[in-house]
Order: sequence, then structure tokens, then C-alpha cells
Amino acid sequence: MTDPTKGASMLQGKTAVVTGSTSGIGLAIARALAADGANVVINGFGDKAEIERLRAAIEAEYGVKTLYSPADMTKPSEIARMIATAEATFGGVDVLVNNAGIQHVAPVEAFPAEMWDAIIAVNLSAAFHAIRAALPGMKRRKWGRIINTASAHGLVASAHKAAYVAAKHGLVGLTKVVAIETANDGITCNAICPGWVLTPLVEQQIAARAAAAGQTVEAAQTALLAEKQPMLAFTRPESIGALAVFLCTEAAATITGAAYPIDGGWT
Repeated sequence: MTDPTKGASMLQGKTAVVTGSTSGIGLAIARALAADGANVVINGFGDKAEIERLRAAIEAEYGVKTLYSPADMTKPSEIARMIATAEATFGGVDVLVNNAGIQHVAPVEAFPAEMWDAIIAVNLSAAFHAIRAALPGMKRRKWGRIINTASAHGLVASAHKAAYVAAKHGLVGLTKVVAIETANDGITCNAICPGWVLTPLVEQQIAARAAAAGQTVEAAQTALLAEKQPMLAFTRPESIGALAVFLCTEAAATITGAAYPIDGGWT
């Protein structure tokens, strides 16, 4: 008997598009979906040679087909083209993970207007454009999984993060609307809301914090976590990947419109 908590039976031969997946959480999600048999389209910026190495490594390690899309998440036409290319290459987009995100920190009165626009575009509008492009095919096939990487900041706020908090709250709201509209089409739409995750970007922030405060890296990590999380431990990107895979399984077939905190008790 197939174990409904395992993703392989659901994802074998299916195709997943994961935005912002050339590093960090997005890469971990792409790898987790590939490990369960999905062909994957990765997307993001970075060194071309390094991206090609990542693409080829996913293909070789998991025996799936992997495509790279350089689509700019601030440009709706490029997002639509990414979805169309995935459909033409693989026959459809079964899983869409909207993970791309950027951040800027400043008080509201000093927040650059252009950074507000960019953060809303990448963290929120890009998800809308990708969902809009992918839904018709999912509806035709009567199966689809949409996963939006929100944040603990999609559920609570922090100072100096006006655009990020607004975008992530908006993404949780968009998740709920899509879930309602697709409730009887074999499609689910859920949000994952991580707290602190030890990605390369966060590691750089901790190193800078440690240097500025004259602390060890370990002390800086603990201080950072203690500001928000009762659990003084980072979430591993691989754990977020595993949650994304679970949301694609038959066991999660009636989970939709949910916002899953994976945040060490933050929210």
C-alpha cells in the first residue's frame, strides 16, 4: 500500500516551478521536490556558471529534468513566459512555489519609495502573476499545488520592515483567495511562514552583527534568535523543503488556504 505521507507517488513525472531558487530556501524546496520525482524549473539571479552547476547537479542527483529560467520577477511578461516555457517543455506546471523575495530595512518615513515598489513587485505581485498564468493548466488537469513562501512577517510585524511585512501579509491574503476559488478544482494553495532560517544571506547578517558588537558568531546568533523566537534554533532550509513536499501529498489534499508557521514559536 502506498504511504500517503510520502510524496513520490504524487510527484513522480510532475513538474514544479520554484521562483527564487538558485540559493537558500528556494533551492532547498527545488531539491526536495526533485528528490520526490518532480521535474523542476529553477529561477533566480546569480553567476551563470554556478547556476548551471546547480541545475546539472539536481538533474544528475535525482534523475529528473531540470530547466533554468532567468525570468525577472518584477516583469509580468517574463513571469508569464517562464510558465509558458515550462508548460511547453514538460506538458504542464503541476506545482508552483512562489518563493522569490527581497528585503530592505528602514523606518517608514525614510523608506525609499523605489524600494517599496520593488519589494511589493517581487514579494507579492510576482506571485499573483505566476498563479494567474499557471491556474488555467492546473484547472484543465484537475490537479495543482500552489505554495507561497510567506514569512512569520506574513502573520506578525516588526519595525522598519514596512514593505516586507505588507507584502507578506498580502501574500497570505492572496493564498486564501486562491484557495477559495480553486477549492473544487483539485488544487490547493497554502503559505509557508518561516521564522529565522540559516541561509547564506542570514549568515552574512550575523557575521556583520557579531563584528559590530564585538561578539562571537555564536553569541550573535543567539541574540538574534532571542529577539523573536522562544526556540533558540534556526529552521533548516531542508525542513521547509520537506514541508513543501508534504503539502503536495495526498495526505494534504484537503489542506488549503492555510498559513503554516515554521518559526520556533515566534508567532
